[in-house]
Amino acid sequence: MSDCLFCKIRDGEMKANIVHRDEDVIAFEDINPQAPTHILIIPTKHIPTIDAMEPDDAEVVGKLFLAARKLARDRGHDESGYRVVMNMGRDAGQAVYHIHLHLLGGRPLSWPPG
Repeated sequence: MSDCLFCKIRDGEMKANIVHRDEDVIAFEDINPQAPTHILIIPTKHIPTIDAMEPDDAEVVGKLFLAARKLARDRGHDESGYRVVMNMGRDAGQAVYHIHLHLLGGRPLSWPPG
């Protein structure tokens, strides 16, 4: 997707503070953090929304959560806790149409969110 912000980060066309990269997953710091740790975790494959996921995407979506677990542990949030969130659509707050997990940690997070 030539107009997708996250695809441009994936392809190196836009800068981001990348904290994890492998064949299937890229993670980078959110430019507008809502917690001391706020990392966006994306698949390298462009999937615009949860509703656009196919059964074949299950493995890569699972890898997003495994990357979140690793990054949370690396930052010491495995004891105190952390949150992972994936928004679906405009009303849920999805601003970039490339699925992504938000990893939030480093402070108490209230419930329900927003």
